Amino acid sequence: MTAGFKCIGTFLVSWLCLIPAIGQEDAWPAGKSPVHITRLVTGDLLSRDEFMMYRTEQVRAVHYAEVCTAFGAARLAGWLEDEETLDRLSVRYLKVLDEGIENTANHVDANVYGILPLELYRHTGNQRFLQQGMELADVQWEHPLPGGLTNQTRYWIDDVWMIGSLQVQAFRITGDTTYLNRAALETAAYLKRLQQSNGLFHHGPDAPFFWGRGNGWVAAGLAEVISELPENHPQFGIISEGYMKMMTALLEYQAPGGMWRQLIDVESAWEETSSTAMFGYAMAVGVQEGILDPQVFGNCYNKAWLALTEKISPEGQAEGVCVGTGQSKQEEYYLNRPTVTGDFHGQAPILWLAYRLMLE
Repeated sequence: MTAGFKCIGTFLVSWLCLIPAIGQEDAWPAGKSPVHITRLVTGDLLSRDEFMMYRTEQVRAVHYAEVCTAFGAARLAGWLEDEETLDRLSVRYLKVLDEGIENTANHVDANVYGILPLELYRHTGNQRFLQQGMELADVQWEHPLPGGLTNQTRYWIDDVWMIGSLQVQAFRITGDTTYLNRAALETAAYLKRLQQSNGLFHHGPDAPFFWGRGNGWVAAGLAEVISELPENHPQFGIISEGYMKMMTALLEYQAPGGMWRQLIDVESAWEETSSTAMFGYAMAVGVQEGILDPQVFGNCYNKAWLALTEKISPEGQAEGVCVGTGQSKQEEYYLNRPTVTGDFHGQAPILWLAYRLMLE
């Protein structure tokens, strides 16, 4: 992708340019390098005996938060040519097939599981992973809605990642543009319907608040799609415009220490880990793809990374992660949500951001 976009938030450079852009491993302060953090967080994942499960009356699968964490771990292990970790990840997730763990494949939170076996297939060549991942990608469009959207469309902001990442991953593995076109169509529809005038996203139609992690899913999903979408694609214009608008909006709200907040635009809200990692990841993708100004956004995500490393325990667990949060009409509901340590919602995007930092 060519560099054709200029940051319109350059007035913020003066307070954002606090640290140099750094990507080399030995340039990071002790204990803060992406490789070191990756080993800690991946080790925590592989130390857990049980799967985190998603169980409701209608939807049952390995929980998307664990899936997204393992996806990040597999991507990193592949980049690092860490065969031992790839083997351990393969053994862990072959159990899903060997033990017949249910996946209803009827909901975005269930189907997104497919990103993991497809990533494992990329590095191991195991055909069982390929079949599993492609089945979940294909069934998502088995009975599309009029106009071509998946029948799993629900217009929740989380879906920009849940749907987009799976279809993009299927495109990466197969090279079949059918999957990329699906991701683009879905993403454009969500942008048209849900993006607010300031570039951010309300948690829901009856929840007019800019919740951090909800917006994080959008940011990461947009980054996944824009990283693969050619500029001559029919949906490129709306997606690139929506992505740039969101990234620029986020510049204003990064706290001085590098984090973003539970409610993005509420200065009194507490700083939250999962959203910070997601926003950092989305910005890193944009810089590396030549879309975002590295002088502005590069400093943002490097600063975010340094702040996030302060949240990682010696056991590889992220602190300050908001618990699962439903939609509410009350601002206090969001401000009073508790935090947890070691939740995969926070572990996953830390690995995604670490991966992007290693590419520099």
